[in-house]
Amino acid sequence: MPSARGGDGGTARRRAPRYGGEFTSELFTYPGKGGWTFTTVPERYAPPVTEGWGRTPVEATVDGTTWKTSVWREKSGRTLLPVPKRVRGAKGHGDTVRVRIAFSSL
Repeated sequence: MPSARGGDGGTARRRAPRYGGEFTSELFTYPGKGGWTFTTVPERYAPPVTEGWGRTPVEATVDGTTWKTSVWREKSGRTLLPVPKRVRGAKGHGDTVRVRIAFSSL
């Protein structure tokens, strides 16, 4: 039964506001055997660092595939989003992708 506060009596979870953005970016692969593939997150969409090693948890979507991951900030200040093979498919170094990232207010 609803309480005087209205709604469900306060039992429903409140959703945290979401931030981030949508942008187009170029993939790049760090050189060397097993080099990871990343895309750069523009500064205006980059979340603040919230965890060790400069990482921040995000929900990322690349070309329509969504997964939970983390972005991290390099010492240079650039924010990187790792894009695994299962997400990027046949795309690789130099290819353009459409990216959306979302994160909770911090």
